[in-house]
Amino acid sequence: MNALDGIRILDLSRVLAGPWCTQTLADLGADVIKIERPGTGDDTRTWGPPFLTADDGSETHEAAYYLGANRNKRSVTCDIARPEGQALIRALAEHCQVFIENFKVGDMARYGLDYDSLKAINPRLVYCSLTGFGQTGPYAPRAGYDYAIQGMGGLMSITGERDDLGGGPQKVGVAVADLFTGMYATVGILAALRHAERTGEGQFVDMALLDTQAAMLANLGANYLVSGKVPGRAGNAHQNIVPYQVFEVAPKPDGSADHIILAVGNDGQYAKFCQVAGRPDLAADPRYVKNQDRVRNRATLVPLLAEIMKTRTKPDWLAALEAAKVPCGAINNLAEVFADPHVQARGMVTHWQHPLKQDLKLVASPLKLEKTPVRTDLPPPLLGQHTDEVLGELLGYDAARIAALRDAKAV
Repeated sequence: MNALDGIRILDLSRVLAGPWCTQTLADLGADVIKIERPGTGDDTRTWGPPFLTADDGSETHEAAYYLGANRNKRSVTCDIARPEGQALIRALAEHCQVFIENFKVGDMARYGLDYDSLKAINPRLVYCSLTGFGQTGPYAPRAGYDYAIQGMGGLMSITGERDDLGGGPQKVGVAVADLFTGMYATVGILAALRHAERTGEGQFVDMALLDTQAAMLANLGANYLVSGKVPGRAGNAHQNIVPYQVFEVAPKPDGSADHIILAVGNDGQYAKFCQVAGRPDLAADPRYVKNQDRVRNRATLVPLLAEIMKTRTKPDWLAALEAAKVPCGAINNLAEVFADPHVQARGMVTHWQHPLKQDLKLVASPLKLEKTPVRTDLPPPLLGQHTDEVLGELLGYDAARIAALRDAKAV
């Protein structure tokens, strides 16, 4: 059994925040019915290159972006702009525990698919809406996208190299505002399902990318609210811990620069690092004994450490620091990540048989549950692949009725 067996989700979301949420719920066993626009489907089906390369060497129309966010789902096409499509969604909502969408505020009401309309049909329904700015507040009508939210939500102001070293605002390499919101939405939906189990009452879950980004400022948000000081960019250094950053080490054999991460988290680890570095005096120096001292005096300590780190190679440092139990790490590119023996041992790459490729490799779910393991089904390769199956299974529609919906261009 899977943890969410028996939970059915009607998923009208697309791109990333919503699909990331429903992919996680599908991994846990929920039956996710992905509603897609006839003819085009989820926008990310065309967001490439890269596209999947078939076994015969030809490039397909399967975008890697789509494949990475839609495993374990069933694809049904439905045009919600048509009355027949709206009626179909309402009929399906009667048979689902969760409804999720990421349309602009007010759009679903125009189609008669808003929470008030659907809870009249299914009072137990958990209805989750993901938007840029939420259902209330002065920005509610705006469209909100990850890049803009990273900027508006403060993340770009604290990401990137220091200004005095030529830095500037920098977004994160993946769409983290979308991903954060998708994960928070997962938690909110699970909590609302628990409430529905206890009371028989569904509820509305209002998720906003800007809310989530503000929450994910974490310790830096707290730093500002407590101190009133606006933090700036610190490059690869930590705002509250020293030494906790990237350091250049001795060059590689080919003469190119090399680096490691040194992540000293407490005073004991700092003392161990100083022993490994051959500078126990730096652990005894009253300017650097405690972390609060090192943070206040980072301007003098970090240059000293930077020169020390350049005296040994990356393999030498990593071996010595790991032996002393001082947190450290390499900086891997993605080829090195997925070739890492530990990543492989943890099963973080799954192998699937795709209709166009016998061995399709994709990133796996990180969830590892002892009693209720996650599902590992292929993302639906064909747009509308499960339309007939779902309409027949849930609504009892026969072939003639489904054909009529096709003639009306509703599916």
